[in-house]
Amino acid sequence: MSRQRASFVAVGFLGGIAAGTLIWSRLQRQYRRNLFSPHTLRRVAALGYLRARPTVNTAQLLREYVAWEPRPILRDRGAKMLRRLEATL
Repeated sequence: MSRQRASFVAVGFLGGIAAGTLIWSRLQRQYRRNLFSPHTLRRVAALGYLRARPTVNTAQLLREYVAWEPRPILRDRGAKMLRRLEATL
């Protein structure tokens, strides 16, 4: 592989990572209030948003979410976040 082609591949790869990160952070901001959304991706983004906000209100919201969440993977993730949050508070 030529040096120029390798640099194009590297720039494309890094650009893809940067674009993916930007899109994910935008989704988190956009869907932060969609913790109880019927769309799984929106709930995942809302959990990511709440992870960075350790407050009593967040803990109460996570308790309700864990009781409501139908998917075991997301319910376990919410419960783990709640345990960490309670230990912090």
